[in-house]
Amino acid sequence: MSLSLFDSKGCPLANQKFTWRDLVQKPNSKLDDDAFTRVHIILQNGIELEAHRFSHACARMNRDLQLPLATIRRVEQHQATMVNWLIGADHSPLETTIAYEQVAIEVTAAVAQKEPDPYLAQVYRFGLLEDFDHMHRYSALLDRLEGKDANNILQCYTDILPGRPTIVQHRAPQDELRKPFDKATAAPLTKLHALMIMSAEQQTHNYYMNIGPLFADPLARQVYAEIASIEEQHITQYESIIDPTQSWMEQWLMHEAMECYTYYSCVQQETNPRIKALWERFLDYELGHFQVVAEMFKRYEQRDPQEIITDKLPDPVPFASQREFVRQTLSNEVDLRALGSEFVGPDEEGKASQIYRDQLNSQGSPTEAVAAGYHWQPGGEGVRRAA
Repeated sequence: MSLSLFDSKGCPLANQKFTWRDLVQKPNSKLDDDAFTRVHIILQNGIELEAHRFSHACARMNRDLQLPLATIRRVEQHQATMVNWLIGADHSPLETTIAYEQVAIEVTAAVAQKEPDPYLAQVYRFGLLEDFDHMHRYSALLDRLEGKDANNILQCYTDILPGRPTIVQHRAPQDELRKPFDKATAAPLTKLHALMIMSAEQQTHNYYMNIGPLFADPLARQVYAEIASIEEQHITQYESIIDPTQSWMEQWLMHEAMECYTYYSCVQQETNPRIKALWERFLDYELGHFQVVAEMFKRYEQRDPQEIITDKLPDPVPFASQREFVRQTLSNEVDLRALGSEFVGPDEEGKASQIYRDQLNSQGSPTEAVAAGYHWQPGGEGVRRAA
């Protein structure tokens, strides 16, 4: 049954409270919990951090909105803390990196199949194959630096294979901007998808920028630097598909709707009862936020919020292995390149991106070096050498 945004009042904002013990709960287990529990955790942390970032940007531009923004933002700060602290300390930074890439692959693949706009579905498939290759490079690094098999994190849901090689993903800025959806005609699901994937990629970029310098291994530091640069490109790509003519209030309303949608999706599919209860709580909180912002939208825009978002949320994001779709996309589209806002064959790529990429790679590519001769097998290279 679909969730009604306007009839489901949620928890009143005044009743959304926390304690320090409440904020820091027992984390998930990398071995005992299903991998998609961690997918939910990482995705929802990215969703909350995007809400936080948007709220601060909006406050700097809108004096009258600063207090309501700050009030909701304080709750979302605590939600983000509670969600992010669910990642267990039994994950090394590299293992968490593998988990981040699994989120990027599986969620983007699910979105690409549900997206009603064919051009935007192509945008998601294009980015998907790049994150897929990042998984391959980081899996090689995990094997060679820590002697671990990335599949212990992935739990056989996601393949470990080369995608579009990271070495050719570097593009000039003019080849990273895509055509935005039209706010007047785009389906509500299109708007939700764009915000969701942009949020996830933004979080991944920030994570790599934060932990990359913490490695002692010189090649690991370079790999994180190279892939973080691509993640910045991905943020640019995905934020460019969002109609920039939306008002601040429209954008705020859509952020709240997107948070409701992703928590609702997690509630419907979570297998850990303790964490499912948390998703239910935060869905209730976000429905409360949505009601507040919908009333403000009426006041400031003098419009019906249902002009922007329909009452019934779409069917949940299908959190499940998308292996066959990814393999098909890899087979059909791995050689695509970008030229302006369009996708073209490798021979049609513009000179600007070729010059930019050649300069960056002129002293070698860390992602090529780390994966040289690497082919995933169960147990990792140590097993092969021992045999």
